[in-house]
Amino acid sequence: MMDKLKRDKRTGRVIFTKKMKKEYTILFPMMAEIHFTILQKVFNHYGYKAELLTDTSPEIAQTGLKYIQNDMCYPAILSCGQLIHAVLSGKYDLNKIALMITQTGGGCRASNYIMLLRKGLKKAGLDYIPVISLNISGLEKNPGMKITIPLIRRALAGVIYGDMLMCLKNQVEPYEKEKGTTDKLTQQWIDNLSNQLLYKNGYKLEIIKTNLESIVKDFAKIEKTDTKKVKVGIVGEIYVKYAALGNNNLEKFLKEQDCEVNLPGILNFLLFKIDNRIDDCNLYGGHKIKKFVCQKLFNYCDKIQSIFLEAIKNNSNFALPSSYKHIKELVNGVNGYGNKMGEGWLLTGEMLELAETGYENIVCTQPFGCLPNHISGKGMIRKITSIHPQANIVAVDYDAGAPKVNQENRIKLMLSIAKERLETDSSNISSK
Repeated sequence: MMDKLKRDKRTGRVIFTKKMKKEYTILFPMMAEIHFTILQKVFNHYGYKAELLTDTSPEIAQTGLKYIQNDMCYPAILSCGQLIHAVLSGKYDLNKIALMITQTGGGCRASNYIMLLRKGLKKAGLDYIPVISLNISGLEKNPGMKITIPLIRRALAGVIYGDMLMCLKNQVEPYEKEKGTTDKLTQQWIDNLSNQLLYKNGYKLEIIKTNLESIVKDFAKIEKTDTKKVKVGIVGEIYVKYAALGNNNLEKFLKEQDCEVNLPGILNFLLFKIDNRIDDCNLYGGHKIKKFVCQKLFNYCDKIQSIFLEAIKNNSNFALPSSYKHIKELVNGVNGYGNKMGEGWLLTGEMLELAETGYENIVCTQPFGCLPNHISGKGMIRKITSIHPQANIVAVDYDAGAPKVNQENRIKLMLSIAKERLETDSSNISSK
């Protein structure tokens, strides 16, 4: 089998061929549960046997440390570790699987995860397993994996559906009168939307509009208490921000502390990355076609976000997230637009937005040693608190050697301040 594999002449990597598309199962790591569950169906629609890895066992980090360089950032250790752990699990025919991982092409080490993954496979004697780069920058090409416009449109629909379900679930679940109602409704919509993207036209703008409005109306019907709870926003490096594996189940922990959680949507990150490429063309030159395509894609994403915001505004009293354009305005004069490595200025912008919209208690999740996040996250706390004195921010490092109890104790200290403020505010309202 290994002798028949087609390899790139320059790099020696195994190429994912059209024949492999028909026969191979493609494994990809978990990040945001709702989003990725829906996105799996997008790849299934186009004939890929995509399978999302859901295992979060402690052995994953140990596998990552064993096969990936142990001074690499935590997201690399976990995402690559999850893939290699699955390969070694015995569940799959090793001659019929491929691995898929994203590659942004930016200055972050995330663009090199794929090289680390291949190195880890080689160390395990499994370098014949194809590793697919999922990117729109033309970094690596495989005949069996084509990123087409229809696929992008379906994927963006999956992202905005995921953003909506995540947004509303987090606003409703802490206050639901009948426990489990929100989870049940969320799963019903995940199944519905997955089915639409797999078999129907759930990606068309008019259908997206109808679906988003229906989702908002359904969540607005859930009976809620009027209890006041501490509101906490989560920001940071994209993997540890969303992945329970990466942040030690931070969202679950905060809910156990009786908090309402706010996770900014993934679409803003995509808009940020597209916007950066447009800025590059404006500042440094570049192919006109590239700028044209990026501008079209940006406008399409902006249109989808407008539909998302209008659905919430016109059909409910839910807290309305800010648009990407507004977040960019908030950063002006605070953090430079040229700061775009990793999450760049967007990380600062999301903290400003959370503080502005009532989620002034913020956990800034950072992989240990992630320079862009330490600058735009932890490094901006003093500036943000000078603009929003009520902002209560804690920066927490996540790493294979960082004890979970230390992380939770730091967060509890932040929450103790938040709870004191909530009690004071409640007392003041009662006295009036």
